[in-house]
Amino acid sequence: MNIGIFTDSYFPQVSGVATSILTLKEQLESKGHSVYIFTTTDPHVPEDAVEPNIFRFGSVAFVSFKDRRIAVRGLFHALQVAKKLELDIVHTQTEFSMGYIGKFVARNMHIPTVHTYHTMYEDYLHYVFNGHLLKPYHVRQMTRAFVRHDAGIVAPSDRVLEKLANYGVTAPIRVIPTGVDLSAYEKTPTRDMRKELGLEDVPVLLSLSRVAFEKRINRVIDAMPRILKQVPNAVLLVVGDGPARESLEEQVETLDIEDNVRFLGQVNHEDVPLYYRAADIFLSASDSEAQGLTYLEAMAAGTKVLALSGEYTDKLLDNPNLGRTFKSTKVMAEMVVDYLNNPQKYADPQPCKDKLRDISANQFGDRILKFYNDASVYYGAVVAPKLAKSAVKGPLRFNRIRRKEIQ
Repeated sequence: MNIGIFTDSYFPQVSGVATSILTLKEQLESKGHSVYIFTTTDPHVPEDAVEPNIFRFGSVAFVSFKDRRIAVRGLFHALQVAKKLELDIVHTQTEFSMGYIGKFVARNMHIPTVHTYHTMYEDYLHYVFNGHLLKPYHVRQMTRAFVRHDAGIVAPSDRVLEKLANYGVTAPIRVIPTGVDLSAYEKTPTRDMRKELGLEDVPVLLSLSRVAFEKRINRVIDAMPRILKQVPNAVLLVVGDGPARESLEEQVETLDIEDNVRFLGQVNHEDVPLYYRAADIFLSASDSEAQGLTYLEAMAAGTKVLALSGEYTDKLLDNPNLGRTFKSTKVMAEMVVDYLNNPQKYADPQPCKDKLRDISANQFGDRILKFYNDASVYYGAVVAPKLAKSAVKGPLRFNRIRRKEIQ
């Protein structure tokens, strides 16, 4: 099968979406399929760079979200490329520029489109004119318009499924969590990140994500003074970069905990497992996760996870040997102290093995392929006839208007 993945976000941009796409690409290719990435240009990728099976289209930085890109050209060029590649299916991973280009390609090639709904946009409206322009009902309208005529939609979690159902989306939706490439975590590490960071004999806490306001890293930092009262040598590593970093650094200075919070910035993707392994506990107070791939990656590294309570996280962290959920900064701090002071109470590896079996990258690839096949059948039976009917109505309606003008 020749698969075209259309996305505004891909490496070297670091995000959960980029990681999900890379995992999917590698899994599909390992099963004998050809995968082509259609994405945006990136200032960190030279124009003459050789990137096999990756096609980049001219783009600009997104308004108020400078580390994300929006394609500004390439509609017909993408179609030409897709025809030469003889794509069998289009898989869009964004509701913006490259997503619409992907839908244009699929429509003109008469092939099905599958879409993955990665982002809970109602949590990100503040990026557009500080939330004064777009409202939740706009998200509902735009989502329904974008997925119209899709042959299938991938929801990374039940939370996304419920949101799309509430929006009134009628296309087939299947919950397929993004898988984790466990091989990256099963390998014997060649580097000791704790030693490199000079943290061999201290408890290490980790926040690893885009350093954005919606990630609520400020709540994790707020918990540090409570934690330090009982575990004075604990260190929090903030791995990643983004618009909230300066504000968080000021918060750390105000709390006078500079010696216990380190901002490491963006790190190489291949080094991410090393940071998870270096930590005793992974912390997240984010309430904007569609799935929370970082939780799964931390678990794969054998690191305990503490996350904000929610329908998804409560279901995921259903055993204290995996981690727990909290509803307040005070409770978060208490849980951190308990895990650090009583590691032997939560040392059973079996719950983690059972959970990881369900989220392996191999299972992820198999489930997506099954959905591609089901979506192709649905496209032929339902979508294609609708598109053919609307294509006939369009010219007929235009001719009626022309006749009225002549009369």
